[in-house]
Amino acid sequence: MSAYGALVRKPSATQKPTQWPLDPTPANEKITIYHLTLETAPEALLRLMYSDFQAEVEAGMTYPQEGDLSLEQFSAYYFAADVLVAISQVDQDGNAELTEEIEVARKGRSWEEAYVGCYYVKPNYPGRSSHICNAGFMVPARHRAKGYGRLLAASYLHYAPLLGYEASVFNLVYTNNAASIRLWDRLGFTRAGLIPRAGRLKTADGKGEEFVDAIIFYKRF
Repeated sequence: MSAYGALVRKPSATQKPTQWPLDPTPANEKITIYHLTLETAPEALLRLMYSDFQAEVEAGMTYPQEGDLSLEQFSAYYFAADVLVAISQVDQDGNAELTEEIEVARKGRSWEEAYVGCYYVKPNYPGRSSHICNAGFMVPARHRAKGYGRLLAASYLHYAPLLGYEASVFNLVYTNNAASIRLWDRLGFTRAGLIPRAGRLKTADGKGEEFVDAIIFYKRF
């Protein structure tokens, strides 16, 4: 639900996986992006994504949600339309083979090791404005500061138009999230507005809370 009611989105055609090189890296690592829906996401991966999202909500510094969400509530929110999931790939020869199957790509590794991030793509508004999308990114704490977020953002500019959108709006990029702000600036997003005191977030030391402004970012594809 949103301020406009339920945002309904027709199922999108499944997009083919793509590879994105992590550079610089001595192991020639790549991430492969897979387009998933709630029906096609492996159950163990879905539960891990749910656990990671709960940890992000508990940290209280990026997403506006607070409190405990059930698996069903998470699934309804995060998988309302389309989800793109990143799997890290490096083989013994330093070359990662592109495969259509996400289970094949993880090569027997645990999901905790293979899955390095994800994002949803769904309409930001209903009906006559549903050509403008929104996305929510998540890189698990165990995989941060490795460049995965940058590749996820770049892949978003590839997939969102293929999913039928003409533009993107990020409603709440909190000003405490310097890395995200730098990233969207670098990728050519426009700072369309500023919302004062947009979020009651936890402080960096985790001992209190503070109100934080948020930037609205926009980009036409």
